[in-house]
Amino acid sequence: MSIVASASTVFTTGAAATVTLAVYGDADFGTAISGGGFGLSAAGGAGIVDGMTGAAATWGLLGEQDLGHNADGNYNGLIFGQLIFPPFIPAAAESMLGNGAVLLGNITVSIGADTNGVIDWSTVGGIGDFDLEIFDEVTGGFTALSGAGVSHGAVSVNVVSVPAPSAMALLGLGGLVAGRRRR
Repeated sequence: MSIVASASTVFTTGAAATVTLAVYGDADFGTAISGGGFGLSAAGGAGIVDGMTGAAATWGLLGEQDLGHNADGNYNGLIFGQLIFPPFIPAAAESMLGNGAVLLGNITVSIGADTNGVIDWSTVGGIGDFDLEIFDEVTGGFTALSGAGVSHGAVSVNVVSVPAPSAMALLGLGGLVAGRRRR
């Protein structure tokens, strides 16, 4: 599994901000991802993260279950899945392997206003019975992957609050501009 942030730096001056974490899965065998589950482990999120909501990729909505968050950047889990019953119900095109990583779901993170820090997220498994389940069209079988069979990715997001300029600084800047115009 891999994780990609919508921004590597988030500015929170005077207002809350959001960043989206997209989680992808891939396998070197099989035809499609039929389902799975993942969580996010965070270092540095306490006091910065206000909320988190998860949404499975459209192909995995049949089995979607959002397990919520702990308000510290740790995400309890997102379970997703689809029904595959060949030849009557084929795997969704978006879940097919062989064309790069498959989007598993997005986690939208609300960052508190005027907060600073670095949050390091990594994907974790162990949500449910397996991390990923792979469907193989040739054999018609399903393979559940978990533990050492799944590698987990990580991403860092820098949260920055730039102090608002004071009224005196703005007046001073205005005085400099006005002084230059008279000459």
